[in-house]
Amino acid sequence: MIRSRTPRRLTLAAPAALGALALTVLTVTPSAATSTPAQIATSKTNGVTYLKSLQAADGSYAGSGLSNEWAFSAFAAAGTAVVDVYPGGDTTKNARTVYRNLLGTAGWPSAAPVVTDYERGVLNAYAAGIDPARVSASRNLIAHVYSFWQTAEPGYFGPSANFNGTVFAALALGGAKTQAGGARVPQALTDALVARIRANQHNDGGWQYGKAEGNPTALAAASDIDMTGAGLAALCASGVPATDADVVQAKNFLKSKLVSGSGAFNSMYGVNTSSNGWAVAGLNACGINAQGTDFTTVAGKTPIDFLLANQYNPAGGFKYKPADTAPSAYASLDALRAVAVGGFTSAPPVPVTAGAPQWVAQSSFTAGTATKLALSVDDGAGNLKVCAVSVTPTGTTTTLGDVLTAATTAAAPAGCVTSVTPASGTGTVTAVNGKANSGSNTWKVSVDGSAFAGATRGKVITVGDTIALRWGA
Repeated sequence: MIRSRTPRRLTLAAPAALGALALTVLTVTPSAATSTPAQIATSKTNGVTYLKSLQAADGSYAGSGLSNEWAFSAFAAAGTAVVDVYPGGDTTKNARTVYRNLLGTAGWPSAAPVVTDYERGVLNAYAAGIDPARVSASRNLIAHVYSFWQTAEPGYFGPSANFNGTVFAALALGGAKTQAGGARVPQALTDALVARIRANQHNDGGWQYGKAEGNPTALAAASDIDMTGAGLAALCASGVPATDADVVQAKNFLKSKLVSGSGAFNSMYGVNTSSNGWAVAGLNACGINAQGTDFTTVAGKTPIDFLLANQYNPAGGFKYKPADTAPSAYASLDALRAVAVGGFTSAPPVPVTAGAPQWVAQSSFTAGTATKLALSVDDGAGNLKVCAVSVTPTGTTTTLGDVLTAATTAAAPAGCVTSVTPASGTGTVTAVNGKANSGSNTWKVSVDGSAFAGATRGKVITVGDTIALRWGA
């Protein structure tokens, strides 16, 4: 059964209580129109300290009964490399290595995974400095996300009724760039996602976790602060500019929900740190200043003021609600990410641990080890197909021809490729799915966002490549 709430609300463990600590709450003085750079710097430093306290003795942040891997996107936003986080001085138990090992296990994420499991993995692996398409010889998280493409409703990932799966697909596929910082997926796929996100925007400018497209009653319903933050970030992660009318409408919805005396957003869950964190993360992703004029109340308060006012110092954890008496793990992850001007993921910082690279990734296929590759096929007439292709390479590389042949029988969803011509050899691909080359309109291929070039069966494909086929001039 698909989750009906966002990945954070459903996969994080119960809030951690640190009531035994002697804590004080950071006070933002009323005279300050916004939190100062010094206050924010202190908040980030102490927040990182708290997040480090959540690490288990084996170095993990995720696993059975423990699911705080959203810490990785918060660490990255705050400038701390996940590989630099390890318990008791034992670098072999650093959080990145432990998480990568977990992601590579056959039993992860569960016996009945849903799309948000893989999207969460993409966002946090990327922030940790793990190429999400190249976790291991057998694990390609980008391909797993592709496998949830809805053929009958192109642009949705996972059942469309659970719209949050599509929002987080945009966040994952748009936010997790290549190691060189480029777009990983083709523009046609990005455009399909953006179209669905726009179609689900409520009349008030925000979003909810459920599908609203085509339903006037749902579109007229009140939006959710959390999902509006995520929807805003999803648009901007997909390249939509902050000046876009739908982005401005979402920004204005959030602005209308500000509580003057505190800078909090009036969420359907009540005033709380996590909702503020998600809203600010959305603003951050769009380059909108959460302490700018639009988000400073008449009482001189901003959403950042509210977050800092609910942080315990020097221990660094954040309360979920102002009346709480102990910090919450998941609220702290959301809050620190926002205070550190992060979106829902961030590029990994350069580590300080000697010898630790910024990125880790599987470098080649392992012969005989089954894996998946992400494939999209654009026929140039608006019929985009997206799938994950199961392959078992016989060497350290494979070919485009072998991938396309495999896609005819081993793709999820099925039907991504029904035929390819020629059916063997290494020459030029002359037809896919019955559509043949015609003059200057030919089948071209892009790998990991590279420029499209003529598609040949012999083109070398290696582990984790995101493959896009396109027919056109």
